[in-house]
This record gives sequence, structure tokens and C-alpha cells, in this order.
Amino acid sequence: MILQPLVPVDGALPGPVLTEIAAVYATNRAFFELSGDFPDPARITVEQVASALADELAHDGAEVLLARSAGRLVGLAATLAHHPDPTSGDPDPWIGLLLIDATAHREGYGRTVATLVEDRFRAAGRTGVRLAVLDANAAGTAFWQSRGYTALRRAKDRERGRDCTVLRKAL
Repeated sequence: MILQPLVPVDGALPGPVLTEIAAVYATNRAFFELSGDFPDPARITVEQVASALADELAHDGAEVLLARSAGRLVGLAATLAHHPDPTSGDPDPWIGLLLIDATAHREGYGRTVATLVEDRFRAAGRTGVRLAVLDANAAGTAFWQSRGYTALRRAKDRERGRDCTVLRKAL
């Protein structure tokens, strides 16, 4: 498994890669029904995914990491080097999204990608990592807790004010 940063070319995301990413998003209909991130989770378009990725990458210190196994895009992770609110006092980097192709769930890709992201932060000298899980996403909470993340506090997410729990893992 390798992680490759998604790099815009002349300010735009490469079309073929964007098509691959949109296919991964489309397999995760159940998650997007829960999150409400797209108007119709049964019809997620390349344009909508391009907009969502541009929003992710607009934050200072943001990266979208593409996870490939045997050349196949199996998922992605969106990370932030620091909390987007500079007044938060939060010293940790964040995982904003971990999305694995739903046709490959329960094959270990999520654990592997999470470990690789944590390793990147550790190699950069970071001592912890945070993320927020929507309270309605019980499977997501169970996944992250099984990886050693512990709840810090309840909060509203910055995008839509949805109830979530902030989790942290010491690196």
C-alpha cells in the first residue's frame, strides 16, 4: 500500500484521478446518506467530488492522500497539519476524512491507511492526532476506538454544525 498526495496541476485536479476518486465516493452511499455531504448520495458526481476536494485542500496545511494497493485506488485520507481555527490552542494534526472503497470494506485497508497516516505524522515529530466522528456514525466511532483513539469532548462539526465526538490518539 502506498499513499500519494493529490496534487493539483495548474490549479485543477487531474481528470482521470478525479474520476477514480469519485468512484470511491460513490461506493460509500451509506456514509454520505448519514453525513448529508451531498444532495443525492445515490448520484454523487465528479463535479461534486472536485468541489469537496477543493474545499479540503483550501485549508492551510491540508493534504489529500490517495491510497493505492497494487495500483488500484482503494481509498483516501484528508489531513490537516493543524486545527483550522488558529485560536483553538490545539497542537495536534487532524484526520478530516478516511474513505475506503466500500467494495473493499473489512479487508484491512482502513487500518492500513490509518496507520500510514499516523506514521507520517509521527515522522514529522507530531505527538498526537485528532479527528471528529459524527455521533450518528457508530461504525466510525467503533473503528477509531479500536485503533486506540479516545474521546476528548463532544462538539459540533465546523461544516454543518452536526453533533460529533472529537477523538485523540497519542503517537
